[in-house]
Amino acid sequence: MSGNFGLKINEEVLAKMASVAAMEVEGVHAISTKISDIKGIVDRGFNKGVKATVASDGEITLDVYISIKQEANVKDVAAAVQQNVKEKVQNMTGSAVSRVNVHIADVELTKTEE
Repeated sequence: MSGNFGLKINEEVLAKMASVAAMEVEGVHAISTKISDIKGIVDRGFNKGVKATVASDGEITLDVYISIKQEANVKDVAAAVQQNVKEKVQNMTGSAVSRVNVHIADVELTKTEE
């Protein structure tokens, strides 16, 4: 008997997995909503800033929109988010993640005390 049971994971579930993995990275303030995506503004879910797409061959592509902390290094945070999201989603699903696109949608500015 083959190990392939025809398992299909809903794209919203994949997006939620990616959201959780992205929030684990130091320097990430929040998952952001894409400004140009009206559906993302209407959605109330935790994964509102993550879009998951599954190709016919089962490969997963993820677009993650994040807000970073003011003191964070953008390049380092984006690379860490890519790595963590890819590893976590692949480990949880057993499917290949072909691409993780990280979009810096906002920077959380900290207020200075006077």
